[in-house]
Amino acid sequence: MNSLTKDTKLTIFYILIAFAFSVAMRMVWVYQFSGYAQFMHNGQFMINTNDGYFWAEGARDILAGFHQENDSSSILTAPAKLTAFFATVLPFSFESIIFYMSAFLSSLIVVPIILIAKNLKNLEMGLIAALLASIAWSYYNRTMVGYYDTDMLNIVLPMFLLWSIIWAINTNEDKYLLITAIDILVYRWWYPQSYSLEFSFFGLILLYTLIFDRKNLYNYKLLAIMMFAMMNLSGLVRLPIVLGVFYVLKQPRYDRYIYYIFGISLVAFFISGGFNPIWGQLKGYVFTTSVSSADSGLKLHFFSVMQTIREAGHIPFETFANRISGHTITFLLSLVGYAWLCYKHRIMIFALPMVGLGFLAYVGGLRFTIYAVPVMAMGVAFLITESTRYITDKKSIRYLSYVVFTLAILFPNYKHIEAYRVPTVFNANEVKVLEKLKSKAQREDYVISWWDYGYPIRYYADVKTLSDGGKHSGSVNFPVSFILTHPQQESVKLARLDVEYTEKAFKIQKQNEELNESKKIKLFTNIEEMTKDYGFRDTNDFLLSLQMDMKLPKKTRDIYLYLPHRMLEIYPTIVIFSNLDLMNGSKKSNPFYYVSKNFKETKDSINLGSGVVFSKNNSTIKIRNQVVKLRRIVQTYYDKKMVLHSKVQKLNNNAPLSLIYMSAFKTFLLVDEATYNSLYVQLMVLENYNKNLFEKVIVSPYAKVYKLKI
Repeated sequence: MNSLTKDTKLTIFYILIAFAFSVAMRMVWVYQFSGYAQFMHNGQFMINTNDGYFWAEGARDILAGFHQENDSSSILTAPAKLTAFFATVLPFSFESIIFYMSAFLSSLIVVPIILIAKNLKNLEMGLIAALLASIAWSYYNRTMVGYYDTDMLNIVLPMFLLWSIIWAINTNEDKYLLITAIDILVYRWWYPQSYSLEFSFFGLILLYTLIFDRKNLYNYKLLAIMMFAMMNLSGLVRLPIVLGVFYVLKQPRYDRYIYYIFGISLVAFFISGGFNPIWGQLKGYVFTTSVSSADSGLKLHFFSVMQTIREAGHIPFETFANRISGHTITFLLSLVGYAWLCYKHRIMIFALPMVGLGFLAYVGGLRFTIYAVPVMAMGVAFLITESTRYITDKKSIRYLSYVVFTLAILFPNYKHIEAYRVPTVFNANEVKVLEKLKSKAQREDYVISWWDYGYPIRYYADVKTLSDGGKHSGSVNFPVSFILTHPQQESVKLARLDVEYTEKAFKIQKQNEELNESKKIKLFTNIEEMTKDYGFRDTNDFLLSLQMDMKLPKKTRDIYLYLPHRMLEIYPTIVIFSNLDLMNGSKKSNPFYYVSKNFKETKDSINLGSGVVFSKNNSTIKIRNQVVKLRRIVQTYYDKKMVLHSKVQKLNNNAPLSLIYMSAFKTFLLVDEATYNSLYVQLMVLENYNKNLFEKVIVSPYAKVYKLKI
């Protein structure tokens, strides 16, 4: 340690302070829910992001040494491999590792921030920026304890890439050519969708070179090795190419060929399809439509899932600013500070891709704000340090000012952390249901539920699912939506069909891998294959045929329905995916569905909120100014043995709505007749199931599991 310079020692000290601060702030959630049993499993807190169970399943299977064919396990992904490695070498439980992993890995963001500040000879700016960036709203939200997802390194790695680019341009040292290329390889390994940001860095360096430094051969070396690292090829292929190119670029005798090498790298990038994923991402997140259609076959239309994902929606400016900096004023100061930083240190222009992607959130969805966090933090930190220097030369006053201003920008973010009490994905009671299911179902069996629950179901029950967080396109969601929201007779048939056609598609895909292009069998969506196989040209006619007797495919495995109580909240969203005409994309009229948990009861009425009032005197519902008669009133309750009972009061067979009171949850449900007869309401809410079609497997107030008999 004595051999280290004072500057280096201070850098390490600041990194340790910022890292410890970042981790400590993430322990606030742990402190708040300490001892809360419903958030715990196997003695440890459960994770609080659905996608985390995808990586956890892969890590579990890697450690086990096997998985089922076509089970979509993530065994080949970086997060699963890294988790399995940690689980092998660390003396902690698997549950502890996946819960705390994000807190420690995401806190590494402080390292590149402070290293960049060291290059700019302003370590105090680096410390202030690291403290703010590590806990800023959006960064904290997506990297808190339990948020076990790729986001725990998704900003850390590009910030390391920015650091290596800045040091490369500033020093022109050969080692930074290799470090930059390795950064790209690691970033792509961890997050395959990193194309766009990598390409943006490349484009900015090229522009910078052409405008300010066109005769500097080093810059072309940097651009060339970046292109080779960014090719759309396996990392195992790109790594030796990068090492070979680095060896060549180090040799002065090859300097006269640099322009040719750069040209070859560009050709290799585009020939390998390097630009294709970039365009695909833009179309997926920016140019979204509510209904997508196929371009061949029956040209069916499906509802786009992107329209229902909050993180892909537009956000107000205040939310946008708060998520990046914690407060609108801090954000505006950050803009001024970053502009000043770029003026004083032109090299910080290379951070623009991070800023640009973060600002895309204003039009493309809140998930992107996280990218702008570290750079904007550096902006406000620079403003604090530089402004203070202009005000006073006294070190004591300057450092006191640093502390005061830093606390001021940190405070709104801390208050957010204190209030951000995110629950775990499932509670302990729901997990118990899935663990019971695991003991009953085989690994080849399917469990049908909404895609939000796909990954946790696979992790805890070790079964297959039709949809999940990565497989939820409109064509996949349509049959699942139909199954959950239509009568039992129709739903059970489509459930068997969708499962068997899914397995059939897996077999065809495997056959296609062994055939040349001309002999490959073209696969359409399951619903289109069903339509054609049953002799229809109109999918609407096929769906109507589900109401009649029909010959179903041979049963190859069991099918279960997982119906959680929490699905009540998202039922209207589920309906959307099957509530349209697949032939022309037109949306059907929305079913009536209203849930009330906050209601006020008086002697004569029950106010359900939002202008909906139930009259006790004449058993009618007033919806704003319209009085509607009720078809029936149902009250459900559990006895001491936790058996569900229902009291049904029939009122008017011609009335359009029914009122259900779920007394165990103090919840009212006001629905039309189609919704009342839906599989979800009948099986989950009322336990009124057709015994010829279903077998009740597991029932609890929190979730119910039924097994198909056909």
